[in-house]
Amino acid sequence: MKVAQIVLSSPAFDDAQIAPLRTIDPQFVLVFGAVPFFSDPAVSERLRSLLPGVKLLGCSTAGEIHDTVVGDGEAVLTAVHFAHARIALASSELSSAADSRDAGRRVGAALLAPDLAGIFVVAPGTRIYGSDLVEGLAAGAGSGVAITGGLAGDGARFERTWTLGDGGCSDHEVVALGFYGSEIAFGRGSYGGWKPFGPERRVTRCEGNILHELDGQPALQVYEKYLGDYAGGLPASGLLFPFEMVGEGQAHKGLIRTILGVDRASGSLTLAGAIAPGGNLMLMHASTDGLVDGAEAAANMARDPFPDVEPGLAILVSCVGRKLVMGERVDEEVDAVAGALGGAPAISGFYSYGEIGPFASGSSCQLHNQTMTVTWLGERAAAP
Repeated sequence: MKVAQIVLSSPAFDDAQIAPLRTIDPQFVLVFGAVPFFSDPAVSERLRSLLPGVKLLGCSTAGEIHDTVVGDGEAVLTAVHFAHARIALASSELSSAADSRDAGRRVGAALLAPDLAGIFVVAPGTRIYGSDLVEGLAAGAGSGVAITGGLAGDGARFERTWTLGDGGCSDHEVVALGFYGSEIAFGRGSYGGWKPFGPERRVTRCEGNILHELDGQPALQVYEKYLGDYAGGLPASGLLFPFEMVGEGQAHKGLIRTILGVDRASGSLTLAGAIAPGGNLMLMHASTDGLVDGAEAAANMARDPFPDVEPGLAILVSCVGRKLVMGERVDEEVDAVAGALGGAPAISGFYSYGEIGPFASGSSCQLHNQTMTVTWLGERAAAP
């Protein structure tokens, strides 16, 4: 397995800047960058002309990751060549948020094969039901297939996001890479590092990802009570105080859900993923140290199943909310991942509007918010 990586500071790149990627004869190139690298169709057309025959997958971000650096306003291009493993790319237009499950099923079915080991997917970060997308992918590709990836970002604006596939850039397309063969090592790990505060609250009325009532009271009213001075900054301040879906009596920890919007007329909250009707929620907060520890845990989860495989590429998808909490210390969570992985793998990734990965080691993949998700790719030697 060979990996080559470049960082572009401007969409006005030329052949000389792209040339280092071609030296490894890549099968695919990942492109994670700021919105201007995707909103102008000429940029993707130039990429396709300079990388003929190479599969392209990428998305706009809320921050770019390369090595142990977190950047803004750049594009990170990572080229990969496998000696033995195979890859395939599939995509599907997303006609509306209601089409999320079917779009996922279409992409999963297109990648389905007996030796499919894993899928990495990017999807629009707005006007999508991320939980439905993941369920559809699993239904199309088979429940035993590992799925990781993330929802595209747009800084902290939450306005218009982009994905990149073989057909160019789009604000309404799901794009995924399938990895095939017994030689591929496809590790995955997700972890948050957030801490609960306040009592559990029962979800007494919700609809999809719209939370109407907690304990019979308007959800916004309950939420603002606990936020105090931060309530005036909603919905942006909601990134700092997500919910966690938990079992009764905190018997087990659940998925984290970020607040994306508020409706003051109805007193409801819009969350970044589906909510369990009749379930319990707890508010969460975090320190930088806690989030860094969570990132390290995600890296260990991804790497541990493959102790004898040489390090190749780690794809990191972390949440924009984590970036806002950590501020100037955000590089520390990437440092923690690099240290836990060991062996100096190439590192690429982005800050997202939703992360796709396992809920726990060995479990099926789901949509997360506020986690660090690590996809670890390596390649075993071919059997004689």
